[in-house]
Amino acid sequence: MTQLLDKPGAPLAADPPTPAARTARRKALLHWIAVHSLGVAAALFFVLPFVFVVLTSLMSDQQALTRDLTPNTWEWGNYKQVFETPGFLIWWRNTLLYAGLGTVLTVVSSIPVAYALAKFRFRGRKLSLMLVISMMMLPPQVVIIPMYLFWAKQMDLSGTLWPLIIPMAFGDAFSIFLLRQFLLTIPNEYLDAAKVDGCGEFRTLIKVVLPMAKPGIAAIALFQFFAAWNDYFGPQIYASENPAAWTLSYGLESFKGAHHTNWNLTMAATVLVMAPVIAVFFFAQRAFVEGVTLTGVKG
Repeated sequence: MTQLLDKPGAPLAADPPTPAARTARRKALLHWIAVHSLGVAAALFFVLPFVFVVLTSLMSDQQALTRDLTPNTWEWGNYKQVFETPGFLIWWRNTLLYAGLGTVLTVVSSIPVAYALAKFRFRGRKLSLMLVISMMMLPPQVVIIPMYLFWAKQMDLSGTLWPLIIPMAFGDAFSIFLLRQFLLTIPNEYLDAAKVDGCGEFRTLIKVVLPMAKPGIAAIALFQFFAAWNDYFGPQIYASENPAAWTLSYGLESFKGAHHTNWNLTMAATVLVMAPVIAVFFFAQRAFVEGVTLTGVKG
């Protein structure tokens, strides 16, 4: 009677998978397909409208009025024609001034208030926080009439963007609250160590708190930049009487009215308005997501 022995060094045959292992593997595969299918479907839901706008912007005047989904000829000159529209570059300049300067003023003015509400202990602290939250809940339409009378009649600034920019130098309720929630995640031990080393409150804020709060600051800066860039209500109220002070969001409405039959030009102008916001988000999305994720973990 002979026995068949495995050759030395030959790999042993793997045991066949058990029914339970096969079932677990099948469930894992189905789970992977389900998760990625939902992700792809969600991505297409958000991306396809933008793709449609871009493709339409590259069509000719006649083809843009048809049901075609792709351009027969790529009309890149549509973007040049939009830029050559009288006033379009002025709208760009005004929007950059409004969004850029407004964002800087909001961040600079909101940081000290958020730091005080997060790290200082003083009488009336909870009441101050309640006032900030109340301002977040107050619709801007409620105070627009007295604010307009003040800026237009008393300050004589109607027809400009300064009634929208100057108030940002006094902080923003949403930015203060969001940054305050982020600063609560910074351990007080770091602040105490800085004070033991001889740092005052201002130096502690600059040297210790701000470097650790970069994600939160980036989040409020992006929120404010996007809000100012897309703002239509404010420029309509204060700058509608002066075309030289229009922003892209308000000027785009005028552009669409003047080119209501040229959908390719309207879509090209829309792409030019959206492109900077998309670019800013993609470059800063890591800091933005981190700042939003870490905000609100403490009350």
